[in-house]
Amino acid sequence: MDFESIYFIGIGGIGMSNLARYFMLKGKKVAGYDRTETQLTRALVAEGAQIHYEDAVSSIPVEFLDKEKTLVVYTPAVPVTHSELQYFLQNGFTAMKRAQLLGEVTRTSDAVCVAGTHGKTTVSSMIAHLLRQSEVDCNAFLGGILKNYGTNLLLSDKSHITVAEADEYDRSFHWLRPWIAVITSADPDHLDIYGTEEAYRESFEHFTSLIRKGGYLILKEGAPVTPHTDASVKIFTYSESRGDFHAENISIGNGEIIFDFVAPDSRIAGIQLGVPVRVNIENAVAAIAAALLCGVGPDEIRQAMKSFGGAKRRFDFQLKRPDIVFIDDYAHHPQEVAASIRSIRQLYPERKITGVFQPHLYSRTRDFADDFARSLSLLDDVILLDIYPAREEPIPGVTSEIIFDKISSKEKVLLKKGELLDFLQQKKLDVLVTLGAGDIEHLLPAIREMLEKRGV
Repeated sequence: MDFESIYFIGIGGIGMSNLARYFMLKGKKVAGYDRTETQLTRALVAEGAQIHYEDAVSSIPVEFLDKEKTLVVYTPAVPVTHSELQYFLQNGFTAMKRAQLLGEVTRTSDAVCVAGTHGKTTVSSMIAHLLRQSEVDCNAFLGGILKNYGTNLLLSDKSHITVAEADEYDRSFHWLRPWIAVITSADPDHLDIYGTEEAYRESFEHFTSLIRKGGYLILKEGAPVTPHTDASVKIFTYSESRGDFHAENISIGNGEIIFDFVAPDSRIAGIQLGVPVRVNIENAVAAIAAALLCGVGPDEIRQAMKSFGGAKRRFDFQLKRPDIVFIDDYAHHPQEVAASIRSIRQLYPERKITGVFQPHLYSRTRDFADDFARSLSLLDDVILLDIYPAREEPIPGVTSEIIFDKISSKEKVLLKKGELLDFLQQKKLDVLVTLGAGDIEHLLPAIREMLEKRGV
C-alpha cells in the first residue's frame, strides 16, 4: 500500500465508498468514476475525492495517470469493456478488485467477517456498534450507513479488530482471512455467477476454510453449510430459539422486544432491541455471540443493543404516525422479502399492508420468479415496478410480469417507477413498505413528504 493515489471505478458503491473514505483518512489522494451522482458520491466529493460520471479516459485526473504511484480498484459490477478500466489494464497499472483490497486491509488486524445471503449488513452493523460502545472498540467496513454514526466506515486508533461484510457475489469473500466468521444464511442467490445452488453453497464452505487457526465460526442453525475449518477453529451454532447461542423469555409488545441471551456458559438477561423487529432477535443473537468472543462485557452489550439505531434501508421507519406508517427495506431476495413482510404483519396485525417492490436484476427475477410471487402474496396490496437492471443487460422474456402473473394478493398493479408517486397520491394507505435494492431509494424523500402532508 505504498501508492500515493487510489482510483476507484464504481466509487459510489456502498462497499467502495467506505474504502475510499478509509484511504482519504490515511492521507491518500482519491478519485474515481461512477455511473450516477448520489448522496454517497456527493459526500465523498465534500470530503476531498475527485469524481466524474462519464466513462472517459480524458476525465481521469492527471495525477492518477502515473502507474508507479496509482492503485486502481474496481468493483465486479463494472463490465470488462469499461474504457477507463481497459486503459489502466492495458497500460500496466496495478489493479485489484474491491474485495482483494479489503482483504489486504483486514489481514493486518483481527477480522470479524459476516457472510450470508441476507442479514449480513444488520449483523455486522450490530457487531460494530456493540464493539464501538465498549472498551474494545473496532474498525468497521459496512454495507450500510449506520444511523448511530451517519457513516459506513468506523476507524479506531486503539482497536486491533476490524468488522467487515463478507460479500459472496463474485466469490469476493474468498479474499478475506477471518478471525471470527459469522454465516447468517446460505439460501441460493447470484446464480448468474455460480450456475448451481451446489456451487453457491460450496463457496460458503470454502469461506469457512479461510478462518485462521484458533479462530471461531458462528453458523446459523440449519444453514446448508458443512464447515471445512482447521481443527483448531471452534464452531458454534445460533438461531432465535436453538443452538449454542439463542434467545429465551422473548417478550414482544408495546413496540418493544426484550429477551434473554443464552450462551453455552452464560446468560445475559433483559436485552432490549433498539430496532424492535422480530428478525432482529436472531440477528442480535449472532452479533452478541461475536461481541462476547471479542471481549465485550454483559452490561456493555445490554446498553449498546438498546441504543442500536440500525442501518439505513434495513427495516427503516420513514414515517410513524397513528394514521400512516411508512417503512423502507433493502430486501431483494425472496426470503428477505418474506421476512420483512412477516415482521410488519407482526407489528401491525390488524392493518392493511401495501408493498412496493422493485425487482433487482434480470437474472435474479428469472431464477426466483415463483419465490418472489409467493413472498409478495403475503401483502394485502402489491405495487410491482419494472426490473432494476444494475449491471445486467436485458434477458429476453424476463420482465416483472413473470412475477406479477403469479401473485395471489387480491389487489395488485404493475407500474413504471415514474408512475409511482402519482399513483400513491391517489391511493388510501395504511401501512406502506418499499422493498428492493435498486434506485427506488431515490423516491423515498418525495414519498415521505407526500405522506407527511396527509392529515395535516
